Amino acid sequence: MHNFIIYHLAKRPMSTESSIFHRTELLLGNQPMQRLATIRVILFGVGGVGSWCAESLVRSGVQHLTIVDFDSVCASNVNRQLMATSLTIGQPKVNILRQRLLAINPDTHITALQQVFDQETAQDFDIGSYDYVIDAIDSLQDKALLILTACKMGVKLFSSMGAALKMDPTQIRVTEFWKVKGDPLARALRKRFKRSGTFPSRKFLCVYSNELLQNKAQDTISQETLATPQKRVNGTVAHITAIFGFMLAGLVVQDVCQHP
Repeated sequence: MHNFIIYHLAKRPMSTESSIFHRTELLLGNQPMQRLATIRVILFGVGGVGSWCAESLVRSGVQHLTIVDFDSVCASNVNRQLMATSLTIGQPKVNILRQRLLAINPDTHITALQQVFDQETAQDFDIGSYDYVIDAIDSLQDKALLILTACKMGVKLFSSMGAALKMDPTQIRVTEFWKVKGDPLARALRKRFKRSGTFPSRKFLCVYSNELLQNKAQDTISQETLATPQKRVNGTVAHITAIFGFMLAGLVVQDVCQHP
């Protein structure tokens, strides 16, 4: 009986916070962990890049996270998006992802907004109230607007450039936006800023890769289903989009450690 009681007590679960972040706190220290628990992060786009970023943020101790995406899970998301499975097709991405994040840490405050960020809705997000903005938006127009808005508000911004048409994880890099080379999305953003005469008011870091492959198969599915079949859909793989997302989350954690 005595041995059973000792075993039973040893197996009693610790509090959520003290147990799940123990290994992280060993590496980062107490003060950065306290800071991670209090910062407010907003993440735009929870697809192949953003979904993995959200997961890494919550597993690293971020407890105030807003996730923004208007889209629902479709079959073509399953190859690379964290919450996309055969069972979640048709469901709003932010709602499914929120459930997963709360399963990791029930004490986290997750705000899920099934909305688009654009010229009409930008004022609804109160971006200036956040400590970090993470950009994982695909749309060139909306991405440019988010960059300009976050920089104007003085919020720390980390942005993902294009993760499609990549295979080699060793070519993924981080650098300041104007120093990104070989990335078509960054090039298009710079052209847009120059053409409009409106530029980001602050420097910000980007995750990118200068690798650029070509699709090896015809996109017959999108040609049959897209309302605008002229839109090009590029191939992607999970290990690349996930690394992009993890690196974005890592930039937040690293910044918190450097400025606790």
